[in-house]
Amino acid sequence: MTGELSPIDKAKFVAAKRAAGLVEDGMRVGLGTGSTAAWLVRCLGEMVREEGLKFTAVPTSTRTAELAREVGIPVTSLDEARWLDLTIDGADEFDRDLNLIKGGGGALLQEKIVATASDQMVVIADAGKEVENLGAFPLPVEVIPFGWQTSQALIEETLVSMDVLGRSATLRMNADRAFVTDEGNYILDLHLNRIGNARQLALVINQIPGVVENGLFIDICDTVIIGYGDGNVEVRDINEGTVEREKLDFVETDNLFSDLSD
Repeated sequence: MTGELSPIDKAKFVAAKRAAGLVEDGMRVGLGTGSTAAWLVRCLGEMVREEGLKFTAVPTSTRTAELAREVGIPVTSLDEARWLDLTIDGADEFDRDLNLIKGGGGALLQEKIVATASDQMVVIADAGKEVENLGAFPLPVEVIPFGWQTSQALIEETLVSMDVLGRSATLRMNADRAFVTDEGNYILDLHLNRIGNARQLALVINQIPGVVENGLFIDICDTVIIGYGDGNVEVRDINEGTVEREKLDFVETDNLFSDLSD
């Protein structure tokens, strides 16, 4: 029940609940990956069951697809949907310009493809994800397995000329073996501490042989919905230049919280 949730989970919940209200009948909606996005999927599933909401979802990972089906949300592929009305996803970091670091959950490639195939991208996050400068969270870079150590060396060499504080890259592990993405690739986490020019870094990293995509989302996010542990939410729209604040009531719903595993 909501009374048993930690403040950070309450913050994630209210951000997700506020974002779920943006989804309308007939929409094609991208669903992100991660703990905050999982709250969104649960909220939308409840709206499908209790309110008869009808929309089609394009998940950004196999685990999001599994959860969506579990809660009764119709799922399709991006190839089938072609273009989306809205994508709602979490973020590992965001700055005042709504530039993001994403990929902590390992789904950055599908997340970026889906987000850029949408009329609007909305990020849901707790207040702790806002930063003055991106980079404290390790920047994920998806690379193909072939020659990944060469890609790592090239990345670290390239970082010497970039405006960053740290320059090491580590292979993401899953227990005693390399973490593998849904596309069968590896992830290198770049420990940069601070990124001075995120736009330049994103462009340069993607030119390195073996790199598939990086976790910098520049000029992609339109709106961020920030949740707080006391039930308050803040909605910032970068295009309109507006900031709205409101408080959401916690509603205890057994169906929504009984399977909480994030």
